[in-house]
This record gives sequence, structure tokens and C-alpha cells, in this order.
Amino acid sequence: MKTLTCDIVVVGAGPAGTSAAREAASRGACVIIMERRAVPGVPVRCAEYIPAPLLGELGLRAGFVVQPVRGMKTFLNGRPLQEITAPGYTIRRDIFDQSLAEAARKVGAKILLSTIALSREGDEVLAGGMGPSPSRIRAKVIIGADGPQSTVGRWIGSENRNLIPAVQVKVRLDHPMEFTEVFFDDRIYGGYGWLFPKGGEANVGVGMKSRCKESHKIGRVLHDLLASLAGEGKIKGKPFDIAGGRIPAEAPRTIRDGNTVLVGDAAGHTHPITGAGILQAVIGGRMAGKWAARAVESGDLSDLANYESEWLDLFGETLERGFSRRRLLERKWDQLEEILKYCWVTFREYHEAYESNNGAGQRDNME
Repeated sequence: MKTLTCDIVVVGAGPAGTSAAREAASRGACVIIMERRAVPGVPVRCAEYIPAPLLGELGLRAGFVVQPVRGMKTFLNGRPLQEITAPGYTIRRDIFDQSLAEAARKVGAKILLSTIALSREGDEVLAGGMGPSPSRIRAKVIIGADGPQSTVGRWIGSENRNLIPAVQVKVRLDHPMEFTEVFFDDRIYGGYGWLFPKGGEANVGVGMKSRCKESHKIGRVLHDLLASLAGEGKIKGKPFDIAGGRIPAEAPRTIRDGNTVLVGDAAGHTHPITGAGILQAVIGGRMAGKWAARAVESGDLSDLANYESEWLDLFGETLERGFSRRRLLERKWDQLEEILKYCWVTFREYHEAYESNNGAGQRDNME
């Protein structure tokens, strides 16, 4: 059995994994990335939006940008509710992922494609797909960046327990659009629908918890959303390139154990309300790569604890608020009209304490 040796092995070549690998390799660590897909970023399972500040942070040529976005429009049960300015970009996620992978490779990281992490034995990862028989990759640090149903997470007894199903299609736009649109509806329990314009096309999708009623099933809800958008003259033609996935809506028990850390979706770092995760994946990946490289250099794995604490210092309050707002949203879904402004990030009330109408001044335990 072939054995490869490195300082750090990264499982997964999405934005979190390649950002971690790029940072660690730039600090002199020997890094191997394992990616189960033959091509990073394919197939695309993403609404393909990034906030404007992230573009400057990446230090990459912006060949993956499709169009600028001016802001977001929010709809509730079919009627306009809010329009805000929030600059960003829609992107080609496949090219985005490949650009990050190439940036990691340029600073020395080695990428093994079509390679699956099978199991872990101490400091060794058993890898399949590299040849007729499995190989071993021996590393001082393991970084799990392998998505919401993370194999590495299972190795350390830490799984995402609350995953929201999502389905998305591509459609042709009837006319250019400068705003993303999100759709809240009584039938889209615990989630929302979206339209993200990409030049002459758009990503239209739904993420929601399932309910028993036929009219509340995700496929039917997406079908009805598409029909509504077509009736309003926003989209035309038949949808294509259907894709599905699951979005973490709750953090796993831990993101660190021994020589192993989790990043990105594997760590539950997506926003619990919006489902957005690219920004956190890139920044969290950099943090993990930095502290993994320092742990290798010092020979002290306890340095990895600094990754978790630095992450919490930057994003902990934001995610905790998101978790509590999600609990409120699901608990009071039958009062969606009343509580949406406390549960959607574009509203001022979302960032304030929620006060229940059940008692004067009584605060929900949100903060």
C-alpha cells in the first residue's frame, strides 16, 4: 500500500479547503488536498452570490464574476416587503472554486482529484480512488472541509444534525435584473425561495424543511415559484440544470478534536437563516490553515485551539443570533407576517432583542 507523507491533509477542495491549504502552504507547510470530484466546483450546488467586500479579500483575478448586484428585494406571500442596497456579485461557482484551487497549487499545495477519504487511523487517512488499491496519507494535521455531511466530522463524532434540503434550477431571464430576490411564503416552512440573476440567466431555488402536505413539498413549491415568476414576466422558457443539496442550519458539537479540525459547511459555518457560507468558508479556511501551519511548526497540536477561539471571536455572536432567530422562525411559523422582520437579516429588528407580545417587555431568549 502506497503511503504519502505531508504536514497537513485537507479533505475537500471547496472554498474552505482550498483557502486553508493556500494559507498553510504559503507559510511553508507541506499540504495535500483530497477532492472526491474529478473537477473542483462541479456540479454546482450554490446560489452563486458573494458579498462585494469578499472580492477584494480574495486576491484573485475576477474571471468568475458574472454580474454586479445592487441589492436585495424581499417578498412575503407574493407581495413586495422590502428593498435594500447591498452590493455584491453573482459568480460562476465552478470557476470560482477552480481559481481558489489553482491559487493553493501555486503556493505549493498538491491536489489529488477523484480521491475519497475512507477512514482515519491515528495520523493517517486511508484514501481511495488514487489507483487500484487504497493509499495512506500520513499527516500531522487533518482539516475536514468535505461539506455538510462530512466524513471527517464523523471521525471526530461531530455531525451536522439539522440539515435543510434545497433544490435549484437555472432559468433564462426575460430582462436584465440588478437585484437578488428572496421569497417567504407560508408553505416554505423554515426557509425561503430565491432568484439570483446571472447575466441572461438566473438561479431559482427553494430551501425548506419538509412537511406532510403535498402542497408543502419542496418540488411542488419550486414548481409554483417558477410559474409565478414566469407569470410576472421575470423568467421565460423551461428550467434546466437542476441541482440539490443540504444546508447546515445548526453547528455540530465540536469543530476540533486532537489533530483534526473542521471548516466551512463541515463545521456548520453557514449562516443559520440565510444559508450563506462562502464568506465564512474563505475566512475560516484561512484561520484553520494559519493555525494548522503554526501547530506543525511548533510541534504543539494545542495551537489548533486558537483556530476555534479566533473563529468564535469573529463570527460567534453573528451565528448565535442566527441560531436563535431560526428557532424563533420555526417556533412561530404560523405567525410569519408578524415575526419575519425579527428573523430576516435585512431588517433592523433582526439585530435587536425580540420582545414577545405575550407580555409587556418580556424578552425572548435571543441575545
